[in-house]
Amino acid sequence: MQDHPLYRSDSVRELDRLTIASGVAAIELMRRAGWAAFNWLQRRYPEARRICVLCGPGNNGGDGYVVARLAREAGLEVQLAALAEPRSDEARAVAAEWQRIGGSSRSRLPDDLDRADLIVDALFGIGIQSALREPAASWVRAVNDSGRPVLALDVPSGLDADRGCAVGAAVQADSTISFVGRKQGLYTGRGRALAGERQFDDLGAGSAAQSGISASAIAIDRRSLSAALPKRADDAHKGAAGHVLALGGDLGMGGAIRLAAEAALRCGAGLVSVATRPEHVGALLAGRPECMAHAVPEHEVPPADLLARATVLAIGPGLGRGGWGLSMLEAGLSAGKPSVLDADALWHVAQGARPPKRAVITPHPGEAARLLECSVEDIQSDRFAALRLLAERFRCVVLLKGNGSLIADGSTQDPTPSYVVDAGNPGLAVGGSGDVLTGVIAALLAQGLAPLQAARIGALLHATAGDVAAEQGQRGLLPSDLMSPLRQLINA
Repeated sequence: MQDHPLYRSDSVRELDRLTIASGVAAIELMRRAGWAAFNWLQRRYPEARRICVLCGPGNNGGDGYVVARLAREAGLEVQLAALAEPRSDEARAVAAEWQRIGGSSRSRLPDDLDRADLIVDALFGIGIQSALREPAASWVRAVNDSGRPVLALDVPSGLDADRGCAVGAAVQADSTISFVGRKQGLYTGRGRALAGERQFDDLGAGSAAQSGISASAIAIDRRSLSAALPKRADDAHKGAAGHVLALGGDLGMGGAIRLAAEAALRCGAGLVSVATRPEHVGALLAGRPECMAHAVPEHEVPPADLLARATVLAIGPGLGRGGWGLSMLEAGLSAGKPSVLDADALWHVAQGARPPKRAVITPHPGEAARLLECSVEDIQSDRFAALRLLAERFRCVVLLKGNGSLIADGSTQDPTPSYVVDAGNPGLAVGGSGDVLTGVIAALLAQGLAPLQAARIGALLHATAGDVAAEQGQRGLLPSDLMSPLRQLINA
């Protein structure tokens, strides 16, 4: 599989326009969308016999009228509720086709919504950028309260298709089929959660790339790992796979730096050293003797020769926010090596420390809010915008963690699309998961990958390993459970 280009709404509208200008009538595109949605409905919900279609006044509602007609013609029991009369000529035309086969519409939500086998959400499409007003908001809340599976057409109603957030009420879909171009908001943050299982049909529209329309982002998933790393040479030796030096593990946080170090080993680093508090050295060596542990007491820093031997630095897991951690960070940054900065290293960056150009920083939304001096809500309300601001401010590779992690390269002046990791699950929301990610990316940097590639593949490896580990259940998933899947995936 190739990576998927993602688009903003204005780009999708332009592709729509170009397709119509090429000779495909607008009503034909609407009928194609209805056909694609109904075909997906039959495959995804083969047992559904009672269908409730909710139509809005726009072209998204027009798609819903087509689905309703096709479902009725196929012998399904169909109820259709229209929030308002169709506005466009095309939507009015397909609504008339629905009526000609005996279909009727009602202007209020069915009382027996919870008896439907499936609800089709065709209320609003990509034009929503503010909170839904009444009665639309009440309809959406009733859909969510019904407990019935929902198939959303193009985007779940109430979702901002560009920002991936919902200001007010939004449909929680079981499945979403989108059309013409993949909308970036369905792949990260709240949008990824609301969309459920995603399906896509381009409706025969022309290629966006051939039309000169640039993607705003690139979605990568498990199948993108197949060419992640070149095969190792038969005469390879440990020095050829790089030397990761992990700095961190203040008092009481020795586990964090061990997780990072072990992840670096599991992902192929030839050598892994750890500079940590003397109190943690014994436990580290007992649990993972493959690591080379170096004690760094209070008021000292890692030896210069240790820093010089390292290929890559992983700084932050368990680093702490006191003087010891700051001294460790400053010593690491002064070495001028490619680095991964996470956790408490990012706290110090927010206080004024500056990551090097060859760095990868990996903030979660809370850390990103601290770095940008805003709220977590600001970050989550537009993760793509937050990513761009972080890349511009720190001029390095940024990995904004979360549901649908985002990656961008701020080290170059050339505009490049961001990447979206289409993998991962809530089981990864546990302390220590980010420490593992730090080690994964550091190992890839040590093996010769450029910072952007290491962040992109590392985030995908980490999230996919989480999906493999979650096959036994998301609750109770431990960061250490990722080690075995990481080794399997990096060798796949």
